[in-house]
Amino acid sequence: MLYDNHGRPINYLRLAVTDRCNLRCFYCMPEEGIDYLPRKELLTYEEMERVVKLMVGLGINKVRITGGEPFLRKGMMEFLERLLQIEGLDILNITTNGTLTGRLVPKLKAMGITSVNLSLDTLDPQRFFEITRRDSFDTVMQTFHELLENDMPTKINCVVMNGRNTDDLIPMVELAKDYPVDVRFIEEMPFNGSGASDKNHAWAYLQILEHIKLKYPNIVKLEDAPSSTSFNYQIPGFKGSVGIIAAYSRLFCGTCNRIRLTPQGMLKTCLYDDGVFNLKNLIREGGDDEHLKTALLEALRNRAKDGFEAEEKRNQFGLPVSESMATIGG
Repeated sequence: MLYDNHGRPINYLRLAVTDRCNLRCFYCMPEEGIDYLPRKELLTYEEMERVVKLMVGLGINKVRITGGEPFLRKGMMEFLERLLQIEGLDILNITTNGTLTGRLVPKLKAMGITSVNLSLDTLDPQRFFEITRRDSFDTVMQTFHELLENDMPTKINCVVMNGRNTDDLIPMVELAKDYPVDVRFIEEMPFNGSGASDKNHAWAYLQILEHIKLKYPNIVKLEDAPSSTSFNYQIPGFKGSVGIIAAYSRLFCGTCNRIRLTPQGMLKTCLYDDGVFNLKNLIREGGDDEHLKTALLEALRNRAKDGFEAEEKRNQFGLPVSESMATIGG
């Protein structure tokens, strides 16, 4: 097992395979998009596979593929198949916006993908367009139903945005009434490509929960899995569950079991840090596996105790949170 300097076991890698996305969700990036990395600046599939094998050998047994939108990168299905052959990798999940995923679901299920997180912030087509700046609602909903028809374990990720989609919270909750899905509401974070945020008007965990309780006062708290980022609930009679992720309040830091690798190879031991070191550079400078292991272990020996400490450290160097979530693995 891998442990950090605070005694937390680390067994989960979030691997961002691209910074490109075909949506323009305003909470993630500006309308004109972001400056995408040149292809040569991205980790190659071979480099990513090497890193995953190395990390699995150290104790990582769960990997989530993120982006950007992962399926914008050519060769993704073949890459997933290679990862699934790594001995000791028990869980391989994917987070997707659903625009390119529908036709791939049967094959993803057959190859052994464990579960899919589908980003969906509203069930209203007009609001979907206003949030994403793209007319793709029907396509995403087709993916949703394809996931269910193929019995793929599915979580819905819904970012809660004051004045944008709070009217959608109850309709989103009710997805779990008729379908066996986990609907998870996420506090809005400042990773929007500009750094601008209005934390005083953001909906926090307790406000989201109280809003749901007004409609469903009989909602019941579930026991959360170890290292869960969400506080999970069940409404009697519902097929699925409801969760709330306190991503901005950072209430789950004390049990955080994950590290991140960005598309350009930057290792992040906390979502809110500015990156610890660049694995890609170390690889391309000729570093062998022992060099990579030493660098990784050293990074975990100096991990921030929580997201507030990580953000404070970067602020000391004049590096406030300003990047797009697409560049760090949403």
